[in-house]
Amino acid sequence: MFEGGGQPISGAGGVIPDAIKDGVPDLPTNAFFAYGHYEGIPRVLDLMDKHGIKLSSFMIGRAVETSPDVAREIVRRGHEAAAHGRTWENSYQLSREEEKKFIADSVETIYLVTGAQPIGWNAYWMRNSVHILETLQELGFLYQIDEPSRDEPFVIPLKGGDFVTVPYTFHLNDIVSFPFEGWNPLAYEQALKDEFDQLYEEGNLRRRMMVISLHDRISGHAGRVRALDRFLTYAKSKGDVWFARKDEIARWALEHRDDTPIVHRGPSSQSGLPGPTEAQQR
Repeated sequence: MFEGGGQPISGAGGVIPDAIKDGVPDLPTNAFFAYGHYEGIPRVLDLMDKHGIKLSSFMIGRAVETSPDVAREIVRRGHEAAAHGRTWENSYQLSREEEKKFIADSVETIYLVTGAQPIGWNAYWMRNSVHILETLQELGFLYQIDEPSRDEPFVIPLKGGDFVTVPYTFHLNDIVSFPFEGWNPLAYEQALKDEFDQLYEEGNLRRRMMVISLHDRISGHAGRVRALDRFLTYAKSKGDVWFARKDEIARWALEHRDDTPIVHRGPSSQSGLPGPTEAQQR
């Protein structure tokens, strides 16, 4: 998650428990976000180079504008540039057209700065409007990640064609499960290994996918990268494991549709899950 620079100058969530008052610029919290593009992303990129792994970077448009060299370096090293909104804030309360513009603005910025066309989407805290799949398909997206419901990719048929979900994670998400307070690197490393080992075992019978979510200003710290380094060394010691970008996974799901779960849902207003509107159903 490439977010530093996309947060509001006052009121962004960070490591300081007391909310800043009266809209005063929150200087240390903004510096905490800036750690991501100064130190965190370069460190994670070096780690990925060490292990020969390509990842998907979900970029906020304003973060790309404020740190364009970082965005270009991510793409130069072979990683995916995906979209994460114009700014670091919710869009689900916007009208359909306003949300569409919020997403399209970030796509345009990423493309202009990096030359890469985003085809993957992640919303702030995964919260989108009920129109999101239709909107994303109209904007040329291939997949979204805003659903932590499965351990494998799946397809939702829409009027405009198949749309892929490559699930996200809460429990292996550094911003949720492993905050700075009470951080235990050995516990984190063991949690990664336990998740991997269970899914690897299940993989003898069915396709499995493990997701690790890293935020620029959190997992980019030296000690956290060291723990991740040890885990990747462990995971790479096993056979038949594919370390993939999410766009690669989405394309694989479409190319192997017969082996991919196809999920037919009613409108989100009824199911409570990402799905087609009545106009999208086919």
